[in-house]
Amino acid sequence: MGVDVVEGLGVSGLGESGLGEVDEARFTGLAARHRRELHVHCYRMLGSFEDAEDTVQETFLRAWRSRETFEGRSTFRAWLYRIATNACLDSLARRRPRPAVGGEVPWLQPYPDRLLDEQRADEEDEPETVAVAQETIELAYVVAVQHLAPRPRAVLILRDVLGWPAKDVAELLGDSVNSVNSALQRARAGMRENLPAERQDWAGVEEDAATRDLVRRFTDATVATDIPALAAMLRDDVRCSMPPTPGLQLGRDAVVEDWVTSGFADLRGLRGVPTAVNRQPAVAFYLWQEREGAYLPLTLDALRITGGAVAEVTTFHADRFPSVGLPERLPATGAE
Repeated sequence: MGVDVVEGLGVSGLGESGLGEVDEARFTGLAARHRRELHVHCYRMLGSFEDAEDTVQETFLRAWRSRETFEGRSTFRAWLYRIATNACLDSLARRRPRPAVGGEVPWLQPYPDRLLDEQRADEEDEPETVAVAQETIELAYVVAVQHLAPRPRAVLILRDVLGWPAKDVAELLGDSVNSVNSALQRARAGMRENLPAERQDWAGVEEDAATRDLVRRFTDATVATDIPALAAMLRDDVRCSMPPTPGLQLGRDAVVEDWVTSGFADLRGLRGVPTAVNRQPAVAFYLWQEREGAYLPLTLDALRITGGAVAEVTTFHADRFPSVGLPERLPATGAE
């Protein structure tokens, strides 16, 4: 095993036979160092937090079973990425057909910032690289990726997000460099069709005072079920969705009408808890339940904010609270 590979593993003294002599506990420790970044990679590919978790587990199982095939021609990290990408492609091939249609991705799930922070703490990337990673984890980007066919999707993520050379991507996919470059062009064209019109509409928003104030006002207006106040914060071309529930509302009028007809204005006893997912501000809403004597999870709103207004609201169901690290209930405040 070469010195560069040993350094890539972060260990020494593995011997000439490489991973073949590593016991399961030690192998698991080596692989675990890359768990979070592999999870993020699988999440981009699959759009589902839970599916990504399952695929990372499958990746580690495959890696352990094929450890003797690791010949040290690349780093251990790159080897794991190869296995993870193929596991994602296999997962997509096994899925029942469920294409993303009309901007909707019913299987979309949020990725909590608290877990993204774990990855950032381990990175030594240049600031420019970190910025790209942030932009490519936002919900608008993840949704756009889900509209691509699996292989162009993999090519786009490997080339534009991870920065792999075309030659390495071709080797991973068993394709030619020309095929990879062609797939990348198609993928980029597909992204332009499905991303918001201008880059600043989906690039990361700095957590400045104006953004925090807008999120606070959005939270207060939601708790008060003040639809006119909420409507005033929306862009004319706002988009609202609630995966996995079908239905995409486009434009302020359509969104407000949906809020009115859904009975939102009749809700009483709401509380909002600020959080963050996919490097976007989010608010978890709880509803008072008299029988339980507590506020229980209701919905999680992830916000995309541009130009001082809400450009998109992606509402997730209460089953997403545990993965985001939100409490399962809130105690009474004395004002119920």
